[in-house]
Amino acid sequence: MGFATDAIHAGQHPDLETGAVITPIHMTTTYAQEELGKNKGYAYGRTSNLTRQSLEANVAALEKGKYGIAFSSGIAAINALMSLVKAGDHIVVSDNVYGGVYRLFENFLSDYSLEFSWVNMNNLQNVVDAVKPNTKIVYAETPTNPMLTITDISELAKICKERNLISIVDNTFMSPYFQNPLLLGADIVVHSSTKYLNGHSDVIGGMVVTNSDTIHKRIRFVQNAAGAIPSPFDCWLTLRATKTLAVRMKQHNENAIKIAEYFRDKEYIQKIYYPGLSDHPDHELAKKQMSGFGGMISVDLGDAEKAKNFLKNVKIFTLAESLGGVESLVCHPATMTHASVPKVERERLGITDSLVRLSVGIEDVEDLILDIENAMK
Repeated sequence: MGFATDAIHAGQHPDLETGAVITPIHMTTTYAQEELGKNKGYAYGRTSNLTRQSLEANVAALEKGKYGIAFSSGIAAINALMSLVKAGDHIVVSDNVYGGVYRLFENFLSDYSLEFSWVNMNNLQNVVDAVKPNTKIVYAETPTNPMLTITDISELAKICKERNLISIVDNTFMSPYFQNPLLLGADIVVHSSTKYLNGHSDVIGGMVVTNSDTIHKRIRFVQNAAGAIPSPFDCWLTLRATKTLAVRMKQHNENAIKIAEYFRDKEYIQKIYYPGLSDHPDHELAKKQMSGFGGMISVDLGDAEKAKNFLKNVKIFTLAESLGGVESLVCHPATMTHASVPKVERERLGITDSLVRLSVGIEDVEDLILDIENAMK
């Protein structure tokens, strides 16, 4: 089936009892058992829920994967993936990832004797050089947040398979509409479903998708054992949202390209970071492994005070954390999404005090450009 068809139908069937076309919200904590040791496949709400299963099957289909496992947040999903390693193991990570991932790995999981190496995965030789005898996982975010650098997923997957390492790709920025890491050879894809999958800024969630029976068994166990599950209502809202993922992503992409092009000749823009521009250093790689360039743009205004005033004066763009909603958002990574990353590391990556990140929504693009112009004035 095509993507839009799967987005609307995969994992969902008319309710057997009533014929309802939309998957019901099964708001129950427990299930009546027919007799001791006999039930209808459901025993307790943390372990299984039909609404959650429908969402998991839906997103798995969109990512061209066999298994989907839903979590209460993207960070909960990533934390669950770290159950694939044990104390003393080593993980190689993209050096520019969401600040919450840095915080989780460096300020929390490192206390449990996990070792992390942070490398620029734009050059995969850095990954090869970072691998140690105790390395077990390579964790990549592509495009990166917020610098929008690209990692060659196919080549990364080959490096991992040759060394018996598990490859994980965070696909939050692109969504399965524009990029499918599993088809490119990755073992696991992870999402903050809070972002584009849900796309309406009203649900926190995370998703893991894999084709591996072994990985699925372990992460499914952790989902139940640790219990970081989304509520049935949250699953229903996200399932409702994925139905429009195709049309939403097309508009995010179209608007972002026009805004990035608009920025090109503006004297107040010192640098533009958007892989859809032909002069972006990873533009050709982006075209190779992505079918679009997404709705995320970062720009450096060259002056921290100018960035502060810009953020204060936008009217349609909302100054807020998060991204991927239908409404346009703008943030200041250095003090918001990446505040947990040490300043010296932020500046090395290019996350300056004058950098702003735009999550371009699906409003009329003419209004968004006018909002930017007025804010700069």
